[in-house]
Amino acid sequence: MRKDLARSILSRSAIPRGIWVLGFVSLLMDLSSEMIHAILPLFMVKALGTPVIAVGLIEGIAEGTAMVTKLFSGVIADRMRKPKLLAVLGYGLSALSKPLFPLASGLPLLISARFIDRIGKGIRGAPRDALVAAIAPEAIRGACFGLRQGLDSVGAFLAPLLAIGLMLLTTDNYRLVFWVAAIPALLAVFLLMAGVKEPESANTTSKKKAAFPISLTALRQLPQGLWWTFLLAGLLSLARFSDAFLILRSQQAGLPIAWVPLVMVVMNLVYAVSSYPAGIFSDSFGRIAPLVAGTFALILGNILLASGSGLLLPGLGIVCWGLHLGLTQGVLSAMIADRAPAELKATAFGLLNLVMGIGVLSASLVAGALWDRLGSSTMFLAALVPAIGVLLLIGIKQIQPQRPL
Repeated sequence: MRKDLARSILSRSAIPRGIWVLGFVSLLMDLSSEMIHAILPLFMVKALGTPVIAVGLIEGIAEGTAMVTKLFSGVIADRMRKPKLLAVLGYGLSALSKPLFPLASGLPLLISARFIDRIGKGIRGAPRDALVAAIAPEAIRGACFGLRQGLDSVGAFLAPLLAIGLMLLTTDNYRLVFWVAAIPALLAVFLLMAGVKEPESANTTSKKKAAFPISLTALRQLPQGLWWTFLLAGLLSLARFSDAFLILRSQQAGLPIAWVPLVMVVMNLVYAVSSYPAGIFSDSFGRIAPLVAGTFALILGNILLASGSGLLLPGLGIVCWGLHLGLTQGVLSAMIADRAPAELKATAFGLLNLVMGIGVLSASLVAGALWDRLGSSTMFLAALVPAIGVLLLIGIKQIQPQRPL
C-alpha cells in the first residue's frame, strides 16, 4: 500500500494544481530575493564598509522581524478566513521593496529595504502555509509541503547562478543585479493573484473563530504535540544562523567574489532535490526519521565548516546544510498541519515561525560576535550544542510512547 502511495505521489497529477501554483510563486519570489541575498553581505562589507558583526545584527533582526510578523499574520488569516488576501499583501510588499536595494547609497535605505522585504515575507508566510494545508489531501500532506518547499529552493538555486553571470558580465556591478531581481518578484504577485483561489476549507471547515488578538484561550486550544514541535524547531534554528555566514566563510576559504554566489547554488540545489523525497518518506513512515537525519546532517555540516583552510571541507559543509534544510523544513510544516486545529492552522504556522525567528535572531547575533572575537571555527562549533539538544529531546520523547512527539 505504501509503495502504491509513493508511486502516486511521484505523479504530477497526484498534487493539486493550487500547490503547484503556490510552488512556482515561491520559486519566482525566491529567485528575486536570493539574487539580492547572494551578494548583499559582500555589498555591505566590501562596498559600504559594514563590519561583519553589523551584518549579523542586520540579518538576524531582519529575519527575526519576518518570523515575528508571521505570527500576527497567521492570527489575522484565521480570523478573516482569507489567507490568500494576506499572502498577496505580503508578496506585494516584498516586490515593492526590491527597487530600493539598487537605489541605496548607504545603510539607512538598505536596512529599510531589507526590513520591508522581510515584513512582506512575514505577512505572507503563515497564510501561504495555511493555503497549502487547506489544499493538500491529508494522505500526501508531507509531499505537498515538500514540493512547495522544493520549488521554493529551485528559485534559490537558480538565483545565485544569475547573480554570478551578471557579476561576471558587468565586472561586479551589484546594483544591476539588484535591478534585474525586481522582475521575478512582480511576476510572482501576478501569478498568485490569477492562479490561486481561496479554498472552501479556509472558510467552511470550522465555525469557530480564532481568538484575536492572541490570547491564552486560543493558545490552550493547541495540542501538546504542537508545543514539542515548536521546541524542536527553535533548537534547530539556534543551530542554524543566517546563511550570510556561509557566504562570508566561503570567501574566507578563498572563493573569488564573483563566484561566492555558488554557495547558495550548491546549498539550494541540495535543498530542492531532497525536500520532496523527504515529504514522501514522512507521509509513509512518519515525521521523526527525516528530522533525526537532518539534524545529523547539520551537525556534520558545522564540523566541516569549522575545519580546514581550503575550499573542500567548507564546501561539503554547505552541502550538508542544504541536506539538513531539505530533510527538516517541509516535514516541520507538515507536523504543524497534522496537529493544529482547523480554526487555528495559520496561527500555529505563525507560532512556528515566531519560535524559529527567535532562534535565528539569537543565533545570528551570537554568530557575528563569535566570528569577530574568536573566529569562524569557534562560531560553527558552538552551533553543535543546540543541535545535540534536538537529538536528546527526540530521544526522550521516543521512549515515552504514551506521549508521542
